[in-house]
Amino acid sequence: MELLDVVKNLGFTEYEAKAYLALLLESPSTGYAVAKNSGVPRSKIYEVLENLTSRGDVLVSPGEPPLYRALPAKDLIAMRKSRAEENFLVAEKSLEKFEKTAGDRENIWNITGYEAIIHKVNECIMSAKKRILIEIWSEDFAMIESSLKAAANRGVNISIISYGEINADYANVYPHDNSEEITSEYGGRWIVFSADDSQVVAGAVSLGNESRVAWTQHKGLVMPITEVVIHDLYIAEMLNAHRDILEKTFGEDLIDLRRKFAIHSDNKKHYID
Repeated sequence: MELLDVVKNLGFTEYEAKAYLALLLESPSTGYAVAKNSGVPRSKIYEVLENLTSRGDVLVSPGEPPLYRALPAKDLIAMRKSRAEENFLVAEKSLEKFEKTAGDRENIWNITGYEAIIHKVNECIMSAKKRILIEIWSEDFAMIESSLKAAANRGVNISIISYGEINADYANVYPHDNSEEITSEYGGRWIVFSADDSQVVAGAVSLGNESRVAWTQHKGLVMPITEVVIHDLYIAEMLNAHRDILEKTFGEDLIDLRRKFAIHSDNKKHYID
């Protein structure tokens, strides 16, 4: 392999390689001398030398005219090795993270057991950057409260639909009516969590070791699950503003609506049992 090609394989253009080799033969040199000795056109030599000095491949001594010196070949190779190793390390970590994230975006993960579920929700809270939407019972809220406070301190906007009494002055809290009745109607407690419109956790959490949720970044599920919480927030806002009108039409706590869309004769849900 020609020496010029060897240098080009280190990331030099042809003109840069010619200029560097000329300087290895004769340093220090003026730009004019480098052009003469390398065969690089005089109209291009100073642009080429500027590129080489900006990368540290060539050293320059200011003056009239400036003088240029090639970085010794041994030092050049060491610098290239160091940069390559650093780039490979960054690439390895970045690609591994991208590969894992890409897989997560297409999968739906089943998480079983109350402790594992709470751990996952806390993990998602810690990764949130813009917004958290959550429907949760007060007894489960206590398990994630410190993570939510930390998220709020990072500037994350938090909205909570609460079943039972939840006090969180760092969040927008919308108490749900008749939480005990809802718990009985559905046969247990659930959680619906959305972070940054990019990941969701949703499922039943009142079955101890048999509690089960799904966690996913799959856009086909993130969108509708997030919108479920948003529509419950719409209802909460409408009840705050027009409860008397809505309850006159749909019954106390909108019970007639819940019964209208029930499919069992006892008007209860049977997702869990």
